[in-house]
Amino acid sequence: MPTILAIESSCDDTSAAVVRDGVVLSNVTAGQGVHVEYGGVVPEYASRAHQRNIVPTVEVALRRAGVSGADVDAVAFTWGPGLIGSLMVGVSFAKAFALARNIPLIEVDHMQAHVLAHFAEDPKPEFPFLCLTVSGGHTQLVVVHSPLEQEIIGRTIDDAAGEAFDKSGKLLGLPYPAGPEIDKLAALGTPELDFAQPDPGGLDFSFSGLKTSILYTLQRKAREEEDYVRHHLNDICASIQDAIISTLLRKLIAASEQTGLSRVALAGGVSANRELRQRLEATGAERGWQTFVPRLEYCTDNAAMIGVTATFRYERGLFAEQSIAPAARL
Repeated sequence: MPTILAIESSCDDTSAAVVRDGVVLSNVTAGQGVHVEYGGVVPEYASRAHQRNIVPTVEVALRRAGVSGADVDAVAFTWGPGLIGSLMVGVSFAKAFALARNIPLIEVDHMQAHVLAHFAEDPKPEFPFLCLTVSGGHTQLVVVHSPLEQEIIGRTIDDAAGEAFDKSGKLLGLPYPAGPEIDKLAALGTPELDFAQPDPGGLDFSFSGLKTSILYTLQRKAREEEDYVRHHLNDICASIQDAIISTLLRKLIAASEQTGLSRVALAGGVSANRELRQRLEATGAERGWQTFVPRLEYCTDNAAMIGVTATFRYERGLFAEQSIAPAARL
């Protein structure tokens, strides 16, 4: 029954969790408000904030779990993908902690962990299942054959869905991160605008053309009506959200038909979007799917998903060397 201390530091959230035998005992995250005024994550500021936050965050996670450092059997950390400076902080801390106590290190792929966040609590999907993973940096369709066997069958060829939300929000003058703001405002509007939804074919996604369509549409509308964005902000947000979600669900339906899988899961930071969650469940009801959507705590970047994934790797003796370096591959 291993007790694993898990560290997540891939972007701008410093998170630590304690997971014992696959059960999450604590999950603590420290955010970074410094990026709001820049409209996006500043890598150098992010790594410095991780340095300040990591020790107190780990201390709180251990205390809430009711364990001490001596009780930890292994240390898990996000190996990549992510910002190199941010990853370095988490990897360095994990290596020092493990070396000081002579316990194993476990490296975890960030995207694989998002999928396995579904195993942080019940109900857990049975294998195999299909997972739509959507975040600020990635959009993927994954067939999950087993905990450590995941096959990517579709991905974005340019921008991710989360980036489309945030960059569109920036065009509208919304604060960073814009995705949650669009979600709130969209609930008050109607999707009246028809934006382009480029399709690269197969199960792949493309969102760069959608962003261009949004930009050109807003420029045209601004020429036709003064203060157009301010007067129609809710409807614009509803239209943007509808275009992104419709693209995601269209590909997800195609993937389910091609694979024959009716167990369908949602993962990643964008899976916190209220409309996406509701429409997935509605689509699942229509098509006879068994759907799985994580609790909000396990959607965004968090160390619990790192610890859960590490438990599967621990059971198979998949440990890292002290010489391991982070993999910066956004």
